[in-house]
Amino acid sequence: MDDEQVGSARLPYRVDGLERKPDVGAEAFFALDLRAGRVVSVEDFPEARKPAWKLVVDFGPRVGHLRTSAQIRNYPAEALHGRMVVGAVNLGTKRIAGFPSEFLVLGALDPDGAVRLLEVPQGVAPGAPIA
Repeated sequence: MDDEQVGSARLPYRVDGLERKPDVGAEAFFALDLRAGRVVSVEDFPEARKPAWKLVVDFGPRVGHLRTSAQIRNYPAEALHGRMVVGAVNLGTKRIAGFPSEFLVLGALDPDGAVRLLEVPQGVAPGAPIA
């Protein structure tokens, strides 16, 4: 393996190495409930296998507060508290090291897998649907 191949193997999300996924149709996309929410709590999660935070996010009056385990330790807790995020809120609950993770926080992946959270413009209310 040459140096470039070794580098590619270490960077699983390099955009030049990712194939386009097959079409799923609009029906599958619109089945997702994507919402804007405000982070109201950030806690360390030392029990998780990979470094993660426990987040509580307010998704507005109809959805309420949901919890998630998020591998976004590239953000300090202070930068997350009060931040608006985008979440997929209807994927069901998954237990991670005994913690119920109730939604998936969305972001773009750097080549090394680090998550860069999606930006939500100022003035968007918690619970606003994402289209």
